[in-house]
Amino acid sequence: MDATLGSGAPGATAPGRAGLSTAVSDAAIPPAVVHHRPVVTGLRLSAFGAHRGAVFALGPVTFLAGPSGSGKSQVLAAYEALAGLGAGATLEEAFPDPAGRIPDRALPDGQGRRGFRIGCTVDGPAGPVRLDLAVQAEPTLRIVGERLAVDGQILLATALRDPGRRPVQASWLTGGAVGVTRAPLPDDRLGTALLPLRVAGSTAGQRRVLAAAEQVVVALRSVFSCDPRPDRMRAPVPAGEGRLLGDCANLADVLRRTRHECGTRHALLAAAARTGCAGPVEGLDVRAPAHGPVTAVLDRGRAGPATELGRLGAGELRFLALALVLLTGPGVLAMDPAAELLSARQALTVLADGFDRDLDRRQSAELLRLALLSCGRGHVRLLAAVGEEAAGVARATPGVTVVDLIP
Repeated sequence: MDATLGSGAPGATAPGRAGLSTAVSDAAIPPAVVHHRPVVTGLRLSAFGAHRGAVFALGPVTFLAGPSGSGKSQVLAAYEALAGLGAGATLEEAFPDPAGRIPDRALPDGQGRRGFRIGCTVDGPAGPVRLDLAVQAEPTLRIVGERLAVDGQILLATALRDPGRRPVQASWLTGGAVGVTRAPLPDDRLGTALLPLRVAGSTAGQRRVLAAAEQVVVALRSVFSCDPRPDRMRAPVPAGEGRLLGDCANLADVLRRTRHECGTRHALLAAAARTGCAGPVEGLDVRAPAHGPVTAVLDRGRAGPATELGRLGAGELRFLALALVLLTGPGVLAMDPAAELLSARQALTVLADGFDRDLDRRQSAELLRLALLSCGRGHVRLLAAVGEEAAGVARATPGVTVVDLIP
């Protein structure tokens, strides 16, 4: 990995505060269970924003807790950026504000360069695979070092050999008589995501590289980041393909689809609405006139006329949207999961900032119950930032990992 980007940048060795009461070294993370679906079980923010030397062990349900400024949103941003790179995004797309990710008080080196370092561990059939990434943010955004490893064996390594040229020099395990293959790779994309296009898989070494790379790509692509925006969910929406957007603005159209195609899950959502919405709820319905906009309503049964979702409180709308995300799957979410495996062999990871925002205690408790129900089956994982009240309940709930951050 490159080590020439200044204090707090990729490769820097200057000590920094972890900012975590539960930050641990890799050696302190207990041995992982065997995961048949590729999942991210560890996130490393070696030098990223407020975080230095931070390692997070992630469970099926993980809550990030801490006061404002403790870095909860930055943890989610790092995960989301890795997910974007795994799906083929460029660095500029994954980090639209790279200067904002440079470690606090990081000083440039003699050439004015600063950057950041992040990484993750992905468990799955290939075993725990480590991905580490060093990014130069200034003066030019580029990848200056990447490493893919399994059991201490480096399968892929890249380095910036000539700052005046765009490609990085990559080497990956080949095995056999050749041993290692060397070739240039672009400095604005994740090399791991490009390996399936560059490695033939004709030797045992190449197959090991491909298995590790594909495991990482599958886990990172199976991510849905959502932050329901009640102000965008109230108006009727045009009928579309029924795939939920990250801000959940098209919730009514998605309910139209789930009502007709996913009867069991729609019934579970309606049951959740009885807990999370005020007043009697008999079900969730939609009004979709021909060639007209779609309006979702709460069916009040004999208690009175239906209530349009636009008349619900912000907490009720956020509750319904998050419950739908937890109860559904990639086919109903606006995401592009990896095509290498069937959906049943992938685990969806939901990222949610302010998971309990605008929710009352009853709504938060019901969402936690749904999260444990869905995540307990292995099909869904949740990483969310929460307030102290929700974190307090989660600490006393078996099956929930709570990471306490301190500023």
